[in-house]
Amino acid sequence: MKRLFALLLVALALLSPSTLAAERIRDLGQFEGLRANQLTGYGVVVGLQGTGDDNLQYVTEAMRGISGRLGLQLPPGISPNLRNAAAVIITAELPAFAKPGQRIDITVSTLGQARSLRGGALVLAPLYGADGQIYAMAQGNVAVGGLGVSGRDGSQLTVNIATVGRIADGATVERAVVTGYERQSTLKFNLHQADFLTAQRVRDAINARYPQTARVTDGVSIELTLPFGGDERAARLAEIEMLSVTPAPVAARVIVNSRTGTVVINEAVRLAPAAISHGKLVIRIDEAPRVVQPEPFGNGRTAIEERSEITVTERSDRVALMPGAANLSEIVDALNLLGMGAADLVVILESLKQAGALQAEMVVL
Repeated sequence: MKRLFALLLVALALLSPSTLAAERIRDLGQFEGLRANQLTGYGVVVGLQGTGDDNLQYVTEAMRGISGRLGLQLPPGISPNLRNAAAVIITAELPAFAKPGQRIDITVSTLGQARSLRGGALVLAPLYGADGQIYAMAQGNVAVGGLGVSGRDGSQLTVNIATVGRIADGATVERAVVTGYERQSTLKFNLHQADFLTAQRVRDAINARYPQTARVTDGVSIELTLPFGGDERAARLAEIEMLSVTPAPVAARVIVNSRTGTVVINEAVRLAPAAISHGKLVIRIDEAPRVVQPEPFGNGRTAIEERSEITVTERSDRVALMPGAANLSEIVDALNLLGMGAADLVVILESLKQAGALQAEMVVL
């Protein structure tokens, strides 16, 4: 663990650039409203080989609805055997500017007790947006990358996930999302990460190319004044997206995953000199059961006498002086002087933060 952590820190030190490279504006954020929209629907996959939901009530009702649309009315009280059908939830993303007639990919996931969707076909089902309107219709053969088999003795073998599948181009767009892109006089560009300095640099880069076009509204948004008309506005935005901007230096941050013991340190972190003593308490339990035999010609029987020996050892390390560090490579050297594993290092970093010697934000996952 110590060697692995040391290699991780050295790799970060070698890969971290000393100066930030310029990035395109399109990589720093996105335009407001010009985004994908999530669609959700409910449907039934048929044609399964005995791996369906098997007479679940909501699947039966769904099949009655499908049969009714096709002109087949099931008699009251008749419950069809649905081992070859499964209720599914359908999810998809409707891209910005998607128009009726275009096709999008969909994901199909089982809702009930179905064991596999392999070989199934999705019956025509509507996909709804957050406003409750139908935006696409889905149908097609489900492609499943997983495999699940079971034997009569209860043994099972599962490879990947067989209860989730995809249908490439499985939905047809029926309604376009109104964005107001062509009618609005202004359009906002939102950064992925809030930073006033980056916002100012984006504004300056845009105004250098198109004077009096951009202004900063807050740490995330830059408001753009654009010409009317789809062609002129598209040309302006295309050029703005390709402008180069050097983002602000990242904030000093240490990411700690308390479950796995993973520690990631970025290049902005600084260490002040500190003295550290990290002790350990070791508890050892030795089990030494002893067999006890009865006396000759006695009425007793052989028994096992449990014996446990508990030893507590407290190891107190010497106080170590951690020198100050002004860059990532120096921090790696300073932390490696401690010779601690990842789990102990997490505790030390948190203590350094409380003492004010670690100049960074601690993020514990």
